[in-house]
Amino acid sequence: MNQIYLKELNKSQINIDIFVKFNRYQEVKKCWRKQNGDWVLKDIPFTENWSMDDYNTLIEHLYRTIDAGGKVTGAFYNDELVGFASVENELFGSNKDYLQLSSLHTSYDYRGMGIGKKLFRLTCEQAKAMGAKKLYISTHSSEESQAFYKAVGCREAVEYNERLVAEEPCDCQLEYSLEAIE
Repeated sequence: MNQIYLKELNKSQINIDIFVKFNRYQEVKKCWRKQNGDWVLKDIPFTENWSMDDYNTLIEHLYRTIDAGGKVTGAFYNDELVGFASVENELFGSNKDYLQLSSLHTSYDYRGMGIGKKLFRLTCEQAKAMGAKKLYISTHSSEESQAFYKAVGCREAVEYNERLVAEEPCDCQLEYSLEAIE
């Protein structure tokens, strides 16, 4: 029986070919927005489906992550990439205790199988080993994305990273305490 396995990736393993069968499709119906200090779920329907340009931009980002000492991990099934995550290696925040989870994605046909949770757990271990006390996530505000992060124990960030907020003003700024990670 074939199983999902996780593997840290280096730059030579990250190229457009690894993403050939990866399907970053998401049909969004509702998104969270902060209004007057409260989070409100609003009807904001759209479909997200990455283009070749999106994958090329992603590859450049993952290369920069590795060059800066961050980690990129792939989840594989039958040697096919079905999920991936990246954690940056630049501590920030007033106490320099945050590291950013810069990406976490599961291919459309493999969602709901626990791959995202496995990747999240591993990135938490990596971030803690790199000196972080908290993982910081500037993540999509879709109802589904927020449900995932809530299910793994994330909460609204105590401190917002203003650079990340400026880059994606509609994202939700979350954190996860790494204290319980062994």
